[in-house]
Amino acid sequence: MLTETQIERYSRHIMLKEVGGKGQQKLFDGRVLIIGAGGLGSPIALYLAAAGIGTIGIADADDVDLSNLQRQVIHRTCDIGRPKVESAREKMEAINPELKVITYQEWISAANINRVIAGYDFVIDGTDNFAAKFLINDACVLAGKPYSHGGILQFDGQTITIMPKESACYRCIFPEPPPKDAIPTCSQAGVIGVLPGVIGTIQATEALKFLLGKGHLLTDRLLTYNALRMKFREVPLKRKQTCPVCGDHPTIIEVHDELDAMTVCDLKRS
Repeated sequence: MLTETQIERYSRHIMLKEVGGKGQQKLFDGRVLIIGAGGLGSPIALYLAAAGIGTIGIADADDVDLSNLQRQVIHRTCDIGRPKVESAREKMEAINPELKVITYQEWISAANINRVIAGYDFVIDGTDNFAAKFLINDACVLAGKPYSHGGILQFDGQTITIMPKESACYRCIFPEPPPKDAIPTCSQAGVIGVLPGVIGTIQATEALKFLLGKGHLLTDRLLTYNALRMKFREVPLKRKQTCPVCGDHPTIIEVHDELDAMTVCDLKRS
């Protein structure tokens, strides 16, 4: 039962026929995990907190650095040196004191990912390296966890939603990490500061739609965006029967770390 304060806070949601009071309650009951409290994780965390997601987990082992502030809008200059998850939690709770924020100040690896994703309804990949992206995909597919992938580099972004065993997964598109030095890193190539806001808010929207059970998720469609051309493009996809993790005869049956994967913002293929 919504309180008068909640009705006022979420009034713009409640007046939507696709949400209403029952839908807002679904958001209260929802549990979403954000892996990465950086460029993508910042807008995702802020919007999910404002939307009234009841429990939000956020995982990142890094501390806030001055170079982060050009795009990681959840952090402030006074947060430099603080753990990103604590800085993020503080801002999320300031927006919405009703929500529960669970922080994981640790690098996500094969050793802990199953423990971290357990208990969440939806997972969002806001990481900046191939090793984490392949790991998150494999863990979510094997655990049957719906999740949103997002990636950014320079002026290009991409995102897709994965429904395990139902839609194309990350490995259906990219079976393995690219060769070392094939793709530049963020620190080498740069990234326009507003780009993660565009991709991150799309990922947050997917989480809301999933919890509400409304609309059409971004499944079997890789959405790409180029900020210079201000152009979105959808690449149609389908689950591959030969996929090593979600195919008919999978060869990946447990999570493992991609030790040779280099740290980058993500694939830049168009």
